Amino acid sequence: MPPLSPRLKQRIRRDYGPGSDAVISLLTRYVAGLPNADLQDAERLQAAPVLVAAGDVDALRRALELGLIDWRDLLVAAGLADGDWPQVLDRELPA
Repeated sequence: MPPLSPRLKQRIRRDYGPGSDAVISLLTRYVAGLPNADLQDAERLQAAPVLVAAGDVDALRRALELGLIDWRDLLVAAGLADGDWPQVLDRELPA
């Protein structure tokens, strides 16, 4: 799985401030453990828990747990399950 994109890191730094490095580490470990994750866009899978959590660490942990059960449910919760997911990412993660 590729590293987090610069625009996703920027969103994490904005949402989590001083705790952003811990969030980036947690997110990197999470994505590495997803089954069949290599069949999806990496940024899409990496951004989903961040978008759902909206800066709340506890919500991020719950989103990660949901993703480990079924990452497709997490994509739905993040608004990234439909064909417009690239536009949603562009809107949520401006360059």
